[in-house]
Amino acid sequence: MTLPQSTRRSWLLGLLAAPLALPLGGCGFELRRPPELPYTRIALVGFENRSPMEAALRAALPSSAEVVQSTARAEVVLTAVDDRTYRIVAASTTAGQVREFRLRAQLKFRLSRPDGRILLNDTELHRERDLSYTESAALSKQAEEEALLQEMRGDLAQQVLRMLVVAAHKPLPPLPAADAASAASAASAP
Repeated sequence: MTLPQSTRRSWLLGLLAAPLALPLGGCGFELRRPPELPYTRIALVGFENRSPMEAALRAALPSSAEVVQSTARAEVVLTAVDDRTYRIVAASTTAGQVREFRLRAQLKFRLSRPDGRILLNDTELHRERDLSYTESAALSKQAEEEALLQEMRGDLAQQVLRMLVVAAHKPLPPLPAADAASAASAASAP
């Protein structure tokens, strides 16, 4: 029985490619995974209702982490100090028509424990992208702008997760003075 020409060619190519692919198996390449958080309960505080940045953070969290409403139930509290997006004219024609916008997504946040100990002081992250613009394609450019903003928020959320992991490995700061005094008096009470 003879094989058709195309099957024979495919078989020969597979036979020749196999030795070339073997060394790649042990090179250590691995797809990027979300960082493994040392926390299982996190509270997201300070975001506006229906904040796209909060939604991006929730989507970026691994399935092992739960977003809780009460800061008392949380292991770590992420407080949004400032969550904004900007659209700035970057280039225009001599007639005053806009040709390019600069999009900016900005998040300023603080990371703390429920007892008030600060794990990460106010930190500001931002992403910028340029967007060309023509009035004849205004609707498609609006959709492109939303897609870019969503992508930038996703990038910011990934950075925040990496910072959560780093902050978890730092030694805990001491309790604030008022909390330490109340803890000491509670411990000495019979």
